[in-house]
Amino acid sequence: MSKRSPEPFFYSGGNTGILLIHGFTGTPSEMRPMGQYLKDRGYTVYAPLLAGHGTSPEEMEKTGWKDWWKSVLDAYERLKNEGVEKLFVAGLSMGGALSLYLAAQKPVDGVIAMCSPVWIKDRRALIVDLIRLFIPYKVRSSHKDPEIEAHLVPYDRTPLKCVSSLNRLIRQVCKCMPRVQAPALVIQSRNDETVVPKSADYIYEHISSPVKYLSWYENSSHIITLDKERRKLFHEVEDFVRKIAHK
Repeated sequence: MSKRSPEPFFYSGGNTGILLIHGFTGTPSEMRPMGQYLKDRGYTVYAPLLAGHGTSPEEMEKTGWKDWWKSVLDAYERLKNEGVEKLFVAGLSMGGALSLYLAAQKPVDGVIAMCSPVWIKDRRALIVDLIRLFIPYKVRSSHKDPEIEAHLVPYDRTPLKCVSSLNRLIRQVCKCMPRVQAPALVIQSRNDETVVPKSADYIYEHISSPVKYLSWYENSSHIITLDKERRKLFHEVEDFVRKIAHK
């Protein structure tokens, strides 16, 4: 399987299942190194491909946050049907927002939100509903580390209609954060070029989880699952899952 494969992946393992949710315009490829790390440690791991992703900007434009949410619900049910005894959900960026939303709606044993947005750095996101009347797509510019790029299957354009839908998802997630009661690990990179880092403080303060941790990564960018501190990240995620699963 190539590093860049946009395909979903499922690794059968032990009684603890971990659902990995990729980010906005991303694919499971950005979660694959973490998935392999967790598989090697005996977990059952599933990373679905969200609706409209891994295809084309035109296909993505036909979808919105409710379609992406349905993909997460379907994946949750598939993992439950595998017979896992414990189920954790971990997501990157928009995937982290969807993970929190899942934890607010369904029973999970733990939730891990990595670089999840409450605020987005690009100020144009605030007026995207106006901009998209004139410009339907934003052309992607990339200045990412080649090591990160090697794992990505990016679109060359982002449908602004979907950015608008992402904004609606974030508002929904913020509203239901107090309903998140599962043990939680909130992870944020200081050098995040996409999400305003204080989003992590907001999430940590507004979820109701009695057991919760906030962890900062000083040398990583937004796609923390592929960046230079990824081994430390994988270890921290696995440590959290192991501690909670064996309580």
